[in-house]
Amino acid sequence: MKALLMHRDQDFNVQQKRPWNEAILTQDLELNPLFSAMAAGDQFLFEVARAALFSGLQNNLETILYRQEVLKDCLARPEWIKKLYDLTVDATDRTKRMWWDLSSHYPDSVLFGAVSLLDSLLEALRTLRGIAEEAGGQFFSAGFTTLFSTLRSELDNEYLATIEQYLTDLKFRNGTLLRATLGEDNEGTNYMLVKPPKREPSWFKRMLSKAPPGYTFHLDPRDEAGARIVSGIRQRGISRAAITLAQCADHVLSFFKTLKAELAFYKGCMNLHDRLTAKGEPVCFPVPAPLVERKHRFKGLYDVCLSLHLDRKLVGNEADMNGKSLTIVTGANQGGKSSFLRSIGLAQLMMQAGMFVGAECFEAELCPALFTHYIREEDETLKGGKLDEELARMSEIADYIVPDSLLLLNESFAATNEREGSEIASQVIRALLEKRVKIFFVTHLYSFAAGIFEQKTEEAFFLRAERLSDGTRTFRLLAQGPLETSYGEDLYREIFAGSPNREATSSREAGVTSRAEATASTPT
Repeated sequence: MKALLMHRDQDFNVQQKRPWNEAILTQDLELNPLFSAMAAGDQFLFEVARAALFSGLQNNLETILYRQEVLKDCLARPEWIKKLYDLTVDATDRTKRMWWDLSSHYPDSVLFGAVSLLDSLLEALRTLRGIAEEAGGQFFSAGFTTLFSTLRSELDNEYLATIEQYLTDLKFRNGTLLRATLGEDNEGTNYMLVKPPKREPSWFKRMLSKAPPGYTFHLDPRDEAGARIVSGIRQRGISRAAITLAQCADHVLSFFKTLKAELAFYKGCMNLHDRLTAKGEPVCFPVPAPLVERKHRFKGLYDVCLSLHLDRKLVGNEADMNGKSLTIVTGANQGGKSSFLRSIGLAQLMMQAGMFVGAECFEAELCPALFTHYIREEDETLKGGKLDEELARMSEIADYIVPDSLLLLNESFAATNEREGSEIASQVIRALLEKRVKIFFVTHLYSFAAGIFEQKTEEAFFLRAERLSDGTRTFRLLAQGPLETSYGEDLYREIFAGSPNREATSSREAGVTSRAEATASTPT
């Protein structure tokens, strides 16, 4: 049996290969709060959430839609998902406390371990079949309907009773019955385990009935050599049964482990859904588009990880970037640009994992890989300059990037002056666009942003962080081009907010702003 809740035709592998930049994505997109919210204190859920999110970049459109339908079932009937998950946890945890060794060289040990393991899992199989009978009609996704249909057809009462009888027989409470033939020199060969005949229910009838013809012998209790010979014969007789039963036990245990891992992903999604909806944040199931299309349209998009840190709702953003390959985000500091960039990366990962996203609606094409290039702190070892370090990381990305990848740039190439930074950015962006890479770039490089804006390139889209006339940030991004100002007025207000002379202060603010704008527009 297979669970098939994550893929239509294969099991979910928690240990599958992760992207080379897993640690970088975790740091730049601040993913650990997301994993922790999904885990709710369960380390296994944490690992499954991380594996599912990073492996999602390999999913195709069919797999994403398949998981979305399964997740909708889970959100609609959370009580049954909890029962199923708790059952798999109990079944797998109980086997950890048992002694069994299916890899032993001794058939006795293998058989004992397999019988003990299957005995333990038989009760779980019955409970699983009961859930399939009771809840099966309430689920409508292809994943759950296939799972419950398989459980009902393969785990019927007759089948489970047969397993129980076999396990009882293989405990050999009435001795071990073997069959063999005589080989060369009358040596026994072709030893085979035989099912014992059914015993009469009445001991009185057994006493009156004629015993089957045969010969018996008894070993002296001190005959160690004879005991070893008889034990060897028994080992040879049960070896085939032991191997077969061990394979069956391993198969059933693997099924419960896989079902646990796949249910863990959906339980993590349910935990995250509860956290977000409890504070009134919107969530939606995204609309994924094929790989080669250029789709990006959303409403109410917000940074899920930031929301998990705050008690209040976040301001969402709205934009229609369909047909665009380059989005340039400008505006004043502390205006929500970095949070927006994280929200783009988070939504992409969550969508491709088959999850809901933090937005009122969201549509985007799939990408085969996701990369981030964020500003870093100064290298304390002084082994190289900050610009050298930025270029080295960009070179590493170039080694892995493929067409239709998604690249998120945050203040890249700002470690040098305006003119050089803008020139480097222009060349890098132009080369990436030629290779069909999709780019989101948060930048203060005015020369670079203005140069592309003035070209009126069809594949470019511009957003600017909204700032009111009094310096207030709304944390909303508007579809507007870059401004030739660094908002030095805001810095002045922050430093001299307590100035007693408001008229003088206003006059100085105007002067600072003018000088800042002049500085920003003059190449250095």
